[in-house]
Amino acid sequence: MTDNKFPHMNEPLDVMERIKRESDYLRGTIKEGLEDRITAAISEEDTKLLKFHGSYQQDDRDVRDGRRRKKLEPAYQFMIRVRAPGGVATPEQWLTLDDLAGKYANGTMKLTTRQSFQFHGILKWNLKKTMQEINGTLMNTLAACGDVNRNVMCNPNPYQSKVHSEVYEWSKQLSEHLSPRTNAYHEIWLDDAKVVDTKEATEPIYGETYLPRKFKIGIAVPPSNDVDIYSHDLGFIAILEDGELKGFNVAVGGGMGMTHGDTNTYPQVARVIGFIPADKIIETAEKVVTIQRDFGNRSNRKNARFKYTIDAGGVDWFKDELNERLGWDLEEARDFNFEHNGDRYGWVEGDGRWHYTLFIQNGRVKDTEDYPLMTGLREIAKVHTGDFRLTPNQNLIIANVTGQKKKKIDGLLKEYGITEGKEYSALKRNSMACVAFPTCGLAMAESERYLPSLLEKIEVILDEAGIREEEITIRMTGCPNGCARPGLAEIALIGKAPGKYNMYLGGGFAGERLNTLYKENIGEDDILNALRPLLIQYAKERQKGEHFGDYVIRAGVVEEVHSGLDFHKAASVKK
Repeated sequence: MTDNKFPHMNEPLDVMERIKRESDYLRGTIKEGLEDRITAAISEEDTKLLKFHGSYQQDDRDVRDGRRRKKLEPAYQFMIRVRAPGGVATPEQWLTLDDLAGKYANGTMKLTTRQSFQFHGILKWNLKKTMQEINGTLMNTLAACGDVNRNVMCNPNPYQSKVHSEVYEWSKQLSEHLSPRTNAYHEIWLDDAKVVDTKEATEPIYGETYLPRKFKIGIAVPPSNDVDIYSHDLGFIAILEDGELKGFNVAVGGGMGMTHGDTNTYPQVARVIGFIPADKIIETAEKVVTIQRDFGNRSNRKNARFKYTIDAGGVDWFKDELNERLGWDLEEARDFNFEHNGDRYGWVEGDGRWHYTLFIQNGRVKDTEDYPLMTGLREIAKVHTGDFRLTPNQNLIIANVTGQKKKKIDGLLKEYGITEGKEYSALKRNSMACVAFPTCGLAMAESERYLPSLLEKIEVILDEAGIREEEITIRMTGCPNGCARPGLAEIALIGKAPGKYNMYLGGGFAGERLNTLYKENIGEDDILNALRPLLIQYAKERQKGEHFGDYVIRAGVVEEVHSGLDFHKAASVKK
């Protein structure tokens, strides 16, 4: 029966499985490659292992052709992703990361959609020093990338401080429990001595070949779905009664990535399968991960994510397998309701402390001539005694500010012109973009560098329609891998080629429904020409409280999609 559900288990393994198996638990020859002064790169196989250590080898694509013509190797550089469970960092950690951005990276910090910090432009010669200084802050990069559980997200909830502290603690425990146990990270980056016998119980959860693909976990606290819980391989939805955390509903099998032109790949929303008491969260997560370890597709990486494992086996099969491994049954799922997935900007008081949420366009912390954001945040970090929280929407919360410090921080915000973002349109405040060009090797089109100018042109239409303050989610990615979770947006633009995008419409405002393809391979003029009549019609015809994603479905513009298994079918209906 298992073979019928999972025929891939009888097929040849993908080459990545050999690389992992032969890597000696993620060591490979990374250490030797870092010492090679002849090239600014490391070997191809080591680049795949390097991801488990939290870094990607990239090159500057803006200069790639010019260097090729001069017969120079690409301008190799490295991206480092810092793991920060729940997106929380101390002021001291912020200052260290800020320093590293200027000392070794490109002078900026990227706040990611998974509540992590990213640095770009780090040269090979500086990679180890950067890793060591990150470790010195009691942070690390291990498992920020690779075929393992990634950074565990949780709702930053500045207005639910008591609950936030609980879910944040669970996110930290999940992150620690599911971290790789190999000593390779400490040996390569921190100069620890190699343990002679590592075969052991080096990886009691993962085994020597780890997972078939990356694995993502998030914790949401209704009514906010800012972590986009349905986009996760494994999601925990906090169930509160009278403000107290009673436990979690468990959602499984979400994921945003797909491949253009391959209908066997698709975005998917996680499905809620039951309820667990809060103290069962670690045990449940481990057993879920082991099911993916044992049944996930190791033959075809395009179909290796957990969503495909569940879709192949079926939700009932998965629940039975999970209950058997746990030795007890999940309870019936409990009622909950999501109302939004955005951030609340400005000052909010909660539990006797103040929290200030500011909009950071596409999560890029940098100074410009007229907006010294990075400098201002640096000065705030020097006096702040609370913490910084990265939101899942690439924004930042200056959190746990005392009444005494609030006046000082408010003064610094004004001094450096740092604003919460309410002067921007609601569309811009609900926008996200991945990095794309010039550093991402997967990018097919611009994203972070292009979305701001496109938004300005869409805002002209919003002003014409009189809906500048209407909340609409829009997300752009340079490729279909889904890093900005475009499959859930009311408007999504996914890169197809330079200057060309596929447009998707109809996602749920609270992140509960997939969108579907509306226009294919279009440029800026076609994007604006397609959106203009729809936005004007929406302004005229919307019902009370009706979101744009709901309207385009009611108006018959696109089909409603609640399962990735219907994603391509719904797109073909409109062709």
